[in-house]
Parts: sequence; C-alpha cells; structure tokens
Amino acid sequence: MRIGLIGTGRIGTFHSAALRRHPDVAALVVADADAGRASDLASRIGATAAASVDELFTGGVDAVVITAATSAHAELIGRAARAGLPVFCEKPIALDLPGTLAALREVESAGTVLQLGFQRRFDAGYRAAREAVRAGRLGRLHTVRAITADPAPPPAAYLPLSGGLYRDCLVHDFDMLRWVTGREVTQVYATGSDAGPAMFREADDVDTAAAVLTLDDGTLATATATRCNGAGYDVRMELAGEDDQIAVGVDDRTPLSSVEPAGPPPPEKPWPGFLERFAPAYEAELAAFVEVVRGERANPCDGREALAALRIAEACEASRREGRVVRLTEVEGG
Repeated sequence: MRIGLIGTGRIGTFHSAALRRHPDVAALVVADADAGRASDLASRIGATAAASVDELFTGGVDAVVITAATSAHAELIGRAARAGLPVFCEKPIALDLPGTLAALREVESAGTVLQLGFQRRFDAGYRAAREAVRAGRLGRLHTVRAITADPAPPPAAYLPLSGGLYRDCLVHDFDMLRWVTGREVTQVYATGSDAGPAMFREADDVDTAAAVLTLDDGTLATATATRCNGAGYDVRMELAGEDDQIAVGVDDRTPLSSVEPAGPPPPEKPWPGFLERFAPAYEAELAAFVEVVRGERANPCDGREALAALRIAEACEASRREGRVVRLTEVEGG
C-alpha cells in the first residue's frame, strides 16, 4: 500500500514514523507547504518527499493522511474525496459547522471514506470503560466526570487558529462522553476563565473551562479543561453508577498528588504531553485506517461522529458567551 501524508509538523512527524513501521505500508510519500521540511522528514525516516501537495495527489497514492494546519483540512478532505481516495484526517474537519458540513457533503457525495483522528477511542483505558458501561457493570450510570489539562499553554500564535478551548481541547472529552456511554447530550451549561496569561484574553479565548452536560437518559456529566496545569498532562474520566464506579487515566504517571497520610506517592515521571500519553492509541488508530482502506473493517470514527462532538463544543461556546443553558437542538447540523 502506498500512502500519502500531508503536513510534516509535530503530529505529522509522529504519524509518519508509525506508518513507516506498519508492515502493510510499502511506501510513504510526504508533502508539506514547506517543501524543505517535507524533504528533511523523508530523509530521516526513509520516505519519499513530494515537491508539492499537487504532486502527492498525482503520484499514485492509495490513501491520504492529513496532518496539515487545521485551516487546510476541509479543502484537503474535499480534494481527496474528489480523487476517490480514502482519507484519515486529524480533528477537526473544520473550525466551524458550515465548513464541516460542506466537507462531509463532498465525502458523502463521492462515496469515499473519511476517518477522523479521535485517538482516545483506541486507548486501552477508554475502551475498557466503554465495555464496562455497555456490559452494565456500573448499574444505572448517574455521573460522569471528564478532565483534560495541558501542562503549559500553546504558543500565542496558535490560539486564534485553534477554535478555542471547547473546540480544540474538550471536543475529545465530548467524543468520549458519547462513545463510552452510548448516549447523546441534550443540553449544556458552560463557563470559562481567562484569568491566566494575557494572550488568552487577546485571542478572545479562555485558559480554563467547565461545562455541565445532561445526557438523554438523565445522566449528568461535567467536563473541565485547562491550558495551565503545571503538574503535567492530565486526562481522566470517572464514571459512577449505582453499583460501581471506575476511572480512566489513573496510573503511576497521573500528575496528581494525594495529601492523605496513607495516600500514594506523587508520580516520579508525570505525563509531559499528549503524544507520550496516547502514543499506543495513535499507532492503533492508523493501523485501523490501514485496515479500513484494505476493506477489512468498518470505519471506527467517521465524519458524522466528529460532527456530533463539534456540535457539543459549539453549544458550550454559545453557552459561555451568552451565559445560559443551550440545547443541542439549537445547534446546526443535528
């Protein structure tokens, strides 16, 4: 199989190495808006560098992996669809609902495959939580708590391009909320704080956010996120039911210290970031994409799944700005 990868930044570099290791990927062609960067990566990992994205699309690839800047995702997805190529794309499809819906229409009209990069679906802990909930181990689920905390803010230039904390960061928690519980969110109430670095206020964004979400069976969920968690990268989900409760993301690298006299010791090596925390999941999702391209499995995360998570993020952003409960029926694309 010959795969083309577009975008050779941090996540593109990470994915390219995983693809080169895959036994069914015979050749990898990489391209970037910066042709020199693509050439450098290709020489390091033993791939082929295309002189341009145009050349990659005309170079006889069997599938495309998109890890380019977010602003390019929708156009590249559409281009791959028109070329009849299966495509894996890092989230999001686009930063707004109209752009997302337009790209999905192109894919659906072409009848091609679009797999979105929600890597937590391939994490062992989240998969175990899903199995426990679906098997009824917890009894009636009443409370879910989701946490995503980055150890340090991103560069200031990234913020205006990110879509904001709900769309860029918490969208993963919203996807997990649906995927693990099998339920849909009906309404949200969200708030945020920009009391941290000034760059968040300048970008009209928040550095810390919280949302209360109601699921269609009455389960209550909270989702919190921050860009300023100096203890380390912290991603957890807690699920409590009438019979039992479980947690995802609690191990000897969770950046959390107990102050109880008999509590566990603080982690010696807390998670520094998402690539380290989810490395096996990233590799597994690309392996799944190869299987999808080969016709060996169904798409594990199609564009409509990504749209559902984005609609929750849009509802939260509207709630934060307007200071009110927002129902999902108010959000376009439902």
